[in-house]
Amino acid sequence: MKAFEQQHVLIVGGSSGIGEAAAQAFLAEGAKVAIASRSKDKLDAAAARLQGSVDVAVLDTADVDAVQSFFSGREAFDHVVISAAQTPSGPLRELPLDKARAAMDSKFWGAYHVARAARIAPHGSLTFVSGYLSVRPSPSAVLQGAINAALESLARGLALELSPVRVNTVSPGLIATPLWSGMSDAARDAMFANAAAQLPARRMGQPEDVAHAILYLAATPFATGSTVLVDGGGAIA
Repeated sequence: MKAFEQQHVLIVGGSSGIGEAAAQAFLAEGAKVAIASRSKDKLDAAAARLQGSVDVAVLDTADVDAVQSFFSGREAFDHVVISAAQTPSGPLRELPLDKARAAMDSKFWGAYHVARAARIAPHGSLTFVSGYLSVRPSPSAVLQGAINAALESLARGLALELSPVRVNTVSPGLIATPLWSGMSDAARDAMFANAAAQLPARRMGQPEDVAHAILYLAATPFATGSTVLVDGGGAIA
């Protein structure tokens, strides 16, 4: 029997990158998967790529009423994963305040809204996706590190408040996702090669690497309040 046979899983941010990889991994283990994001076009494209039948839902996690409406009247999910976020970066004194607040709204408050409204079965799980900048700050991405640290702290607190629902965080390093698609192929390949050379793992992270950690936390009944680094050793390099 597959690990998630007949279990209902929601991936918020499941239309690309880490979220899409997590959706594919859950499908491969027998789960009934729903993916949600702000873009219907991206959701439909992801659904076509995924090897299995998925439900799709347009959802803006910054919209409190929309999040509440999405969950009301639905059966409880067994597992909810939140990977959706748009976080512009830049030095503290150069990043416009409206963009800084939008980043917080997207990644932290969006996750908070979902956690507040989601209906999750007892002993099910809620998993956030943060980032290793929470423990390895960058002078050009201070806000991202602070948001990631806030998410990880939120998860630890919710592991107590929402018990017996289990709440955990996966913290990726640099991952080869569509986030970097705005760069030229040459510039992106050079950046990836340089990053891989500096990591103990000597390779770039792939969305599937993070998906494996997400499934591990969802499938492990004794894991709650945890943060799992999947960064190729970036936090210690």
